[in-house]
Amino acid sequence: MIITTTPNIEGKTITQYKGLVAGETILGANFFKDIMASLTDVFGGRSNAYESSLREAREIAMKEMQDQALEMGANAIVGVDIDYETVGGSDKSMLMVSCSGTAVVVN
Repeated sequence: MIITTTPNIEGKTITQYKGLVAGETILGANFFKDIMASLTDVFGGRSNAYESSLREAREIAMKEMQDQALEMGANAIVGVDIDYETVGGSDKSMLMVSCSGTAVVVN
C-alpha cells in the first residue's frame, strides 16, 4: 500500500475516495528509559531509548491506519499527517502518536 503525505501520487490517478482513516497509540516510557534519557540530557547526545519508542509508536499507529484503509477497499492513503504528543503529568511519561489520512483507490 502506498502511504504518502502528499495529496496525490505522481503517475497514479485517484479513482475513488474511501474516506478518512486514523491510527493512534499511546506508549508508556519505563523507569529505565527515563534514567537513560536523564543521563543523555546531562552528558549530551541522542536518547536511543526514546527514539526507539517514537519509532515503535509511529509504526503501530501507521499499521492501524493502514488496516482501516484495507478494510475500506483502499490501496493507498494520501494526505497523511503524523502528530506526536506527551500525555500525563510530570510523574507519568507517556507518548501519544496519532496519524490520519484519506483512504483512496489509485490506478
